Amino acid sequence: MPTVATEVRQAAAIPIKDGHVCLVTSRSGKRWVIPKGCLEPGKSAGEIALQEAWEEAGLLGVLKPEPVGSYLYEKFDVNHFVTVFLLLVTEATEEWPEHDFRERVWLTPRQALTRIDDQGLNAIIRAAIAARAGSRA
Repeated sequence: MPTVATEVRQAAAIPIKDGHVCLVTSRSGKRWVIPKGCLEPGKSAGEIALQEAWEEAGLLGVLKPEPVGSYLYEKFDVNHFVTVFLLLVTEATEEWPEHDFRERVWLTPRQALTRIDDQGLNAIIRAAIAARAGSRA
């Protein structure tokens, strides 16, 4: 009997500009998330994070080369392992591939954290913001 994948690997970006974090609505529109998507053959996790930031939020910028963390969540009885990068946004377009069914919002880090339900993602955003603040000191 064929087996179903037990883990899906994804990459995501935490978009930051002028001290604010960008969140987008999930495809269902019920949750606030960061842009993320499944890894594709021939593309690195960083390339996927950049691609998803463009497709889901219309954002372009400089991706920090090292991930800021990873988290695990379950959906449809399948574990999803997400590698997360920090994206320093240089441009936010008015239209993007998924703008018809995703909202985009810029929030202070504190506001963003109150909208993120996933505890693993929340912890990564918290740590990434703290590390970024510390590197400017």
